[in-house]
Amino acid sequence: MMTSEKSNSPPLLSERERTAALAGIRWLLALQNWDGGIPTFCQGWGMLPFDQSSTDITAHVLRAFQAWRNFLTDDALKRKMERAEERMFAFLERTQQKNGAWFPLWFGNQTMPDDVNPYYGTAKVLLALAETKKEHIMTFNGLRYLIASQNVDGSWGNSVEETAVVVEALSMFADRAEVAETYHRGLNWLVEAVESDRFLEASPIGLYFAKLWYYEDLYPINFTASALQRAVENESVL
Repeated sequence: MMTSEKSNSPPLLSERERTAALAGIRWLLALQNWDGGIPTFCQGWGMLPFDQSSTDITAHVLRAFQAWRNFLTDDALKRKMERAEERMFAFLERTQQKNGAWFPLWFGNQTMPDDVNPYYGTAKVLLALAETKKEHIMTFNGLRYLIASQNVDGSWGNSVEETAVVVEALSMFADRAEVAETYHRGLNWLVEAVESDRFLEASPIGLYFAKLWYYEDLYPINFTASALQRAVENESVL
């Protein structure tokens, strides 16, 4: 009797795809700032928002490196990427707040001091730490912050967007006893938001460098879909 098994081998890439991916990796490596973090558009000294290292963008790059690691056949490039990752981890460790949170650069919360959004920032970093399988004390502290900051109704912050990104991050740790209850309360809130069409209501969590607030209609939909996909993949019980 034949059984089908999911292969752990990376899918085959065309030469054009491989060339493009390697070019992207090299560009990200060259973008890394002196402090180990990744800026938005250009390398610099962190004097302007455009060249300032960002926790959430650094987390995105860590996830990208993890996704493409198995495609690298250039040992020198792989070692360079590993050194860059260590510097990124060090940057995230330095920028974690005492309460365990991380602040993103381009997302905010109008009810928080200095308009920071620790829910979005912490969720994005924890997602990166989970995907890179980098167990660290900062992971524990980040989880502790999200658990402590959950609203009574099971949500986070003031929006579907914030709750969705947190639920997605916590799904990676839902098998931990200290996380499970918090995660399922947040997941249930998110499912109810879909059933009531609340997930179609966009909130102003975008924060441009000139303190201009904006919202994106697709954010609550995309963030919710991503969180629920994780729930399905992890076989979460609603």
